[in-house]
Amino acid sequence: MGQDAAIRHKRGGIYFEDFTAGHVFEHRLTRTVTQMDNMLFSNMTLNPQPLHIDRHFCEQETEWGKPLMNSLFTLGLMIGISVNDLTVGTTIANLGMTEVKFPHPLFEGDTMHCSTEVLGKRESKSRPNAGIVEFHHRAFNQDGKLVAECRRQAFMVKRLG
Repeated sequence: MGQDAAIRHKRGGIYFEDFTAGHVFEHRLTRTVTQMDNMLFSNMTLNPQPLHIDRHFCEQETEWGKPLMNSLFTLGLMIGISVNDLTVGTTIANLGMTEVKFPHPLFEGDTMHCSTEVLGKRESKSRPNAGIVEFHHRAFNQDGKLVAECRRQAFMVKRLG
């Protein structure tokens, strides 16, 4: 059974059995990022980097001429956008992220859209009711430029477990 015909969790997530390597999800949710997002996230995480919170500094002292979105906000938003389509109600735990990259800046006012490719999956060695799915998440701005990507390993519940 493929993702399109999957029996979903009542909250919408996909069970371990129904993920297929190679399947690419184009996520429906998009988000325009704002100065407030940047300020709140940077301040909540105690990050005083002027590259994110000081427009004058960015205009005068950086090659960009304007603030860049905090990269950890960008990473979190990319993963968050995928949750509704993939894992809500079916994730036991997020196991980790690797190969995190930010090849092009995301700026205040940009609109982000995302896709996720299923790279593979394997049965859990310790829990018969679960398995590990590896995802490749990608985020793009409104012009189609890749602004973030990572591989993520998620511990997923089985439907029949």
